[in-house]
Amino acid sequence: MASFKKINTKVFARSGSELTPDIIYWKKYSAPVLVKEFGPIDYIDFSPVEPHYFAVTCSVRVQVYNPITKLVTKNLSRFKEAAYGGSFRSDGKLLCAGGEEAVIRLFDVNAKSLLRLFSGHKAAVHRTFFTADNVHIASFSDDKTVIIWDIPSETQIISFNEHSDYIRAGAVSPISNDILLSGGYDKHIYMYDTRTSKKIFSVSHEAPVESLLFLPSGGIFLSAGGTEIRVWDALAGGRLLAKITQHHKTVTCLKIASNGHRILSGSLDRHVKIYDSGTYKTVHSLDYPNSVLSIGISPNDETIVAGMVDGLISVRRREEDVKTEKPQRKKVSYRYSGKNLHIHQVDVIVHEELKEIMSKHDTYLRKFEYSKALDSVMASYIVNKTPHVTVALMQELIRRQGLKQALSGRDGKLLVNILKFLNKYIGNIRFGRILLHVANILMDIYEDHLDELAAEPRKMFSILAAKLEEEENLILALSELQGKLHMILSAAEIVSPTPIKDIQTLEPSNAAQKNLILSIA
Repeated sequence: MASFKKINTKVFARSGSELTPDIIYWKKYSAPVLVKEFGPIDYIDFSPVEPHYFAVTCSVRVQVYNPITKLVTKNLSRFKEAAYGGSFRSDGKLLCAGGEEAVIRLFDVNAKSLLRLFSGHKAAVHRTFFTADNVHIASFSDDKTVIIWDIPSETQIISFNEHSDYIRAGAVSPISNDILLSGGYDKHIYMYDTRTSKKIFSVSHEAPVESLLFLPSGGIFLSAGGTEIRVWDALAGGRLLAKITQHHKTVTCLKIASNGHRILSGSLDRHVKIYDSGTYKTVHSLDYPNSVLSIGISPNDETIVAGMVDGLISVRRREEDVKTEKPQRKKVSYRYSGKNLHIHQVDVIVHEELKEIMSKHDTYLRKFEYSKALDSVMASYIVNKTPHVTVALMQELIRRQGLKQALSGRDGKLLVNILKFLNKYIGNIRFGRILLHVANILMDIYEDHLDELAAEPRKMFSILAAKLEEEENLILALSELQGKLHMILSAAEIVSPTPIKDIQTLEPSNAAQKNLILSIA
C-alpha cells in the first residue's frame, strides 16, 4: 500500500529574506544593553582612538562612556543649561560642545577641565566640530550663523550669514581644512570655503535639514531631513545623485561605518537603516524601542550606540568569534600501553526508525473527513500565524472535489470563522486565486438559505460582498490605467523593455494592483 502524501503547505509560504554577507555581519552584535539618561539624547560621538570611548550629550552635561563596561568614565558638567553636540577631536584628547547658553566649550577629556570658552553667538549652538587641521572649531547656531573659531587665540576667524532659519546641521570636510557645510530649517544647504569668505554653492533639500555627512572622499555628501536622505556631488556643484526614502518618519541622524563602505541613518520611526555607500541600497535594519535621535558607531564597527527621545541609550557590542584551542595530546609512554587496552567494537549498527508525525488535518484527510480537516486548520493560532496552511488545505480539497462537502451544513461560529478568513486574506496576492474559488462555492451553497442564518454570518457575507465590490472597482480602475499605459508606450514607440522593468519597483497598495502591473510587464 502506498504511503499517504501530506499536503504541500510550502506552495503559499512567504519566502524568507535572502541571507546576505551584510545580514550575517550586522547580526553578530549582542543583545542591546540599555542605559537610562535624563532627557532626550542629543548627540553621540566616538573617540577616534582606542579604546574608543563614546561621548553622550544629554541634558546639562556630556558624559564619556566605556563601551565595554557601559559605565561613565568622565562627566563634563560645566553647563548651566542644555548641552548640545559634544564631539571629539581626531586625537581623542579634546572635546568641544555647544549649548543653550550660546557659547562653545572646549574640554580636556582626561583632566575634565574647561580649556576654552568661545563667545559670540546670540542663540543656542546645536552642532560643533573640529576642522581637519585640529586647530579650528566650526559652530552652527540658531542665530542663523556659522562661525569658525581659532583654538589657540580663542577668537572668531570668520562668520557666514546665509541662512534664514535655525541651523541644526553641519559637517566639516574630512580632507580639507577650509570646506564646510551647513543645513538649516529653511530647507537649504550651503557649502563654504573659508579662504574666500563666501558660499561656494547652495542646494535645497526641500525639508528642514536635520543632519549632514561627508563621505570619506570629501567629494560626496549626504543630507537628511523629512523622510528623505539625499546624496549630492560636491565636485559637480551640488548635483543630486540619489534619493533614499527608506524611513517613514523624520530622519534625525547620519553616520559613516565600515571605513566608509556603509552609511547609517536613524529616524523617529524607531529604526536604524544601514546602506551600501556605493549603491545606496539598504543592506540591513536595526530596531529600537523608541524614536532614535542620535547614533554613533566606533571606527572598527565594534560598538553601535543609539540615543532615544526618552533618554535611553542602547549599546550593542560585536560578539567576537571565540577560537577554541585544540587540546594538546598528553604525552604517554607506549611501552606498556597494551596492558590496559580495551577496544569496544560495534559489529552491527541498528538505525532507529523515526516515526513520522502527521498533523491533524492530514489525519482527517486520510480518513476522508473533509469537514473536520477544514475545522482543524481554522483554529485561531493557525489562521493568524500560518494562513498558508489553511489555504493549502483548501486547495487540496478543491483538487479532491471535496470542498463543497467540507463547507456544507455549517452555521454559527464555524461559518463565521471561514468568512472572517476570506474577508482578511482574499486580497492577498498569494491566496487570492484559491480564496476566490472558495468564496464562489460558499455563495453557491448558502445563497438560498441566507434568511435562515444567524445575524453574524449574514453580516460577514455583507462584508465579503463589499470586499469583492471594492476589488472589482479596483480592477476596473487599473484596467483603465493599463489602457493609458499602452497608449503612452505605443505613442512613444518604446522598443526597449527597460521602462516596463522600472514599473516592477513600484509598491502597490494591494494584491490586485501588483498583479495588474506585473501582467503589463
